[in-house]
Amino acid sequence: QVQLAESGGGLVQPGGSLRLSCEASRIQFRNVALGWYRQAPGKQRELVATITGGGYTNYGRTNYADSVQGRFTISRDNAKRTVYLQMNNLKPEDTAVYYCNAGAMSRFESADFDSWGQGTQVTVSS
Repeated sequence: QVQLAESGGGLVQPGGSLRLSCEASRIQFRNVALGWYRQAPGKQRELVATITGGGYTNYGRTNYADSVQGRFTISRDNAKRTVYLQMNNLKPEDTAVYYCNAGAMSRFESADFDSWGQGTQVTVSS
């Protein structure tokens, strides 16, 4: 079963930036798609960003939720088995616990994964 370890969250003022990291193990990292979700209190988990892997003809293609388009950037480092989420111009509504996951792209829309990491808390507040 894949193991995921998110980090990099914290408290930041509106307009600030954070970079989240997620290291994944026990998976063919280079070939799989990677993605970030977030869940705010009382709300459903939301898919924020995805990036394809080597198993796809369009390796490295990214996709973003409308709410973060132009502010967040997802990237991957296969050598470090790590996926990143650079978050700029943060807003209070970005406050949530952020989770990553890894697997077939078809799983991301329905969040169809067997395991999840502990997540990392992002709080945007003045």
